[in-house]
Amino acid sequence: MADDILNAPPILERFRLDGRVALVTGAGQGIGRGFAHALGEAGAAVAVVDRVAERAEAVAQELADKGIDALAVTADVTKPDEVQAMVDAVLRKWGKLTIGANNAGIGLWADGESMTLEEWQRVIDINLTGVFLCAQAEARAMLAAGYGKIINTASMSGRIVNTPQNQCAYNASKAGVIHLTRSLAAEWARRGIRVNSISPGYTRTQLVEELTQTPEGQQMVPRWLDLTPMGRMAEVTDLQGALVYLAAPASDFITGHDLVVDGGYCVW
Repeated sequence: MADDILNAPPILERFRLDGRVALVTGAGQGIGRGFAHALGEAGAAVAVVDRVAERAEAVAQELADKGIDALAVTADVTKPDEVQAMVDAVLRKWGKLTIGANNAGIGLWADGESMTLEEWQRVIDINLTGVFLCAQAEARAMLAAGYGKIINTASMSGRIVNTPQNQCAYNASKAGVIHLTRSLAAEWARRGIRVNSISPGYTRTQLVEELTQTPEGQQMVPRWLDLTPMGRMAEVTDLQGALVYLAAPASDFITGHDLVVDGGYCVW
């Protein structure tokens, strides 16, 4: 038997994404924007997908300014025809799709007894059904090629119940993403597709920064930090390495895994 260690590519090369083509949903801001930059910096061409065209175009220009081959795509992840058009746009430009980072999502704080059906359904539609629709369309392209990486953004909220805010719809949607990830991983493993998820803890994005300026946020944020062993929120850059690892050849034997990046929150 050949010596795998001596014949394998150098380890850092196995973290490179040269020649790969990626798409990132919800990439016009926050975590998705950080994911788009990370994949591009690692060598991939990147489709920046957002519901708002101006946001997608702005981030695509940021990537282009770094010398990254980028494309802005507008899509609503709850609409199957727009999701398929998103994948088709990638295939038209680059002829393949190697990496799908399904990150688009929304949050909702609402008490269970007063939440409306419309509020519940909107969270489930975007956070869970949207991930399924994107994974399904991406997989159709990847299965034809016999290889692909799908990485879904879940949350530590899919594993724990957050406090002090009430957010049962969000928690349920993210728990669904984790189990959907496992289910699709099992279904497609022998056909060349790896499906994994990333579960961030509290992350300092613009939306969270705005929250900290409100009286409600000023009460909640110290509680979150007290419950996090590292005593701080994640920066978006803290999540980039997890994404690149799951997208790269270095993780080719990993599927159905949920990678938690939470500063230790879930260890309590």
